[in-house]
Amino acid sequence: MVAVPESHSGWTFITSHARVLAAIADNPNVRIRDIAARCRLTERAVSRIISDLEQDGYLSHTRDGRTNTYRIEPDKVLRHPAEAGLSVASLLSLLVQDETTRARKPVAT
Repeated sequence: MVAVPESHSGWTFITSHARVLAAIADNPNVRIRDIAARCRLTERAVSRIISDLEQDGYLSHTRDGRTNTYRIEPDKVLRHPAEAGLSVASLLSLLVQDETTRARKPVAT
């Protein structure tokens, strides 16, 4: 079992829903356990977020045995009025990177 790191207190720039969506965009066959570890959430929280995203049409899944394959609706627009007209694909283009690119980028100080 993958341990979930301790929770973060205070505000963040990116919501848990966006983090989960980005994890799924990186790997449509990702397990809830792996999303939880990557996003620093509990498996229960990830399940709830996936349910929210599916209920509102941002995400769907098919089941093959014990594996889920997720499908993101890239043309669906973001919910907040301040992002009116921006699509999920626009958000994910900012959040999802190839791991090799992510590893090479220096952190700004």
